[in-house]
Amino acid sequence: MILIKNGRVIDPAKGTDDVMDMVIDGGKIKAMGHYPENGEYETVIDASGLTVGPGLIDVHVHFRDPGLTYKEDIGTGAAAAKKGGFTTVVTMANTKPPVDSEETVRYVLEEGKKTGIHVLPAACVSVGMKGQELTDMDALKAAGAVGFTDDGIPLMDQKLVRQAMLKAKELDVPLSFHEEDPAFISENGIHAGEAAKALGIQGSPALAEDALVARDCMLALHTGASVNIQHISSANSVRMVKLAKELGADVTAEVTPHHFTLTESAVLEHGAMAKMNPPLRTEKDRLGIIEGIRDGSIDMIATDHAPHSAEEKAVEPVWKAPSGIIGLETALALAVTNLVKPGHLTMVQLMEKMSLNPAKLYRFDKGSVAEGADADLVIFDENERWTVTEDDIASKSHNTPFIGAELYGRVKYTICGGRIVYEDKKTQA
Repeated sequence: MILIKNGRVIDPAKGTDDVMDMVIDGGKIKAMGHYPENGEYETVIDASGLTVGPGLIDVHVHFRDPGLTYKEDIGTGAAAAKKGGFTTVVTMANTKPPVDSEETVRYVLEEGKKTGIHVLPAACVSVGMKGQELTDMDALKAAGAVGFTDDGIPLMDQKLVRQAMLKAKELDVPLSFHEEDPAFISENGIHAGEAAKALGIQGSPALAEDALVARDCMLALHTGASVNIQHISSANSVRMVKLAKELGADVTAEVTPHHFTLTESAVLEHGAMAKMNPPLRTEKDRLGIIEGIRDGSIDMIATDHAPHSAEEKAVEPVWKAPSGIIGLETALALAVTNLVKPGHLTMVQLMEKMSLNPAKLYRFDKGSVAEGADADLVIFDENERWTVTEDDIASKSHNTPFIGAELYGRVKYTICGGRIVYEDKKTQA
């Protein structure tokens, strides 16, 4: 048994924000209240001054396994997740081979079981991620796929998208869409704005995202499917998601920490370390995203953890380097620093965005801190200020613009299924 003493317990499901103790036994939260510290506990954690929340859930990670394990593998990806406070992650399907077969779904699940956290695969919407033919969604769900996405590649055949939505509605699983119409993109990963002009290119305009978000919001409305807009980056797209919700569509949206923290100017400072799809956009877009987080238009914070090797990111010119950055180790701290500390969100609301709402999207019975619930927890110091260094990265790749950033909020413990799977070395000392 584990006793957690004097923690500030946050339960987004009930709105709880109170100092109390917690007893963990048999992988579950056995009791909450105030309990004496005695010899019956195997481990006692003094959480005085610390926040105890539900284990974080990331609905959008790339672990590059199978096939691209020089960038990341399921073990190293899970290590990064644990260090960031995540107890459940949903892996994207753009591996080699892609996750379009039952065999590959089972491979991800089996490798995930070795990590100590919940690693759950999303499978491809289309065979080979070619956008031409639907996968056998029935069989893939039966094998263990928790949802479907061709993330990294937009689906351009609207009839196929509608067909996928109708099948997903039948199976009661979510679809997640990467919304960038290539017809409008000259060079991807860099916003068609001031940074692109400085680099002498045209870049990728918000129109590329806005056009597909509008299409899929309306398709979701008319099919009744559960549709998630991935890594939203445009203020206009945020407003379209809000409208779709008002009309009754089952649409959700996720945003990355880099999109509510940085703008296109970061590309000029950090080069390929700030290149991603969709790209960092304008300050107006960033503020529109924060407003969407505040008013509920944006439901979730997801990392889009996208490892690449140093050699790949060093390719010149910058717009030819691969897009994407890692994010699991810094996501909570970036959210505390940029959303909670300025007053945009309360801690309860942050845990809703980073745990409860992701659990709801994927129909997981998680995201709450209550007696009888799974003992999947994150314990962190929201007031600890720290500087991100290379040593703080557990991922196999280190492609991030946040090295050297000073942030608030450091994970002290990650507990999954009642077991401590990560403990901060400073805490041990």
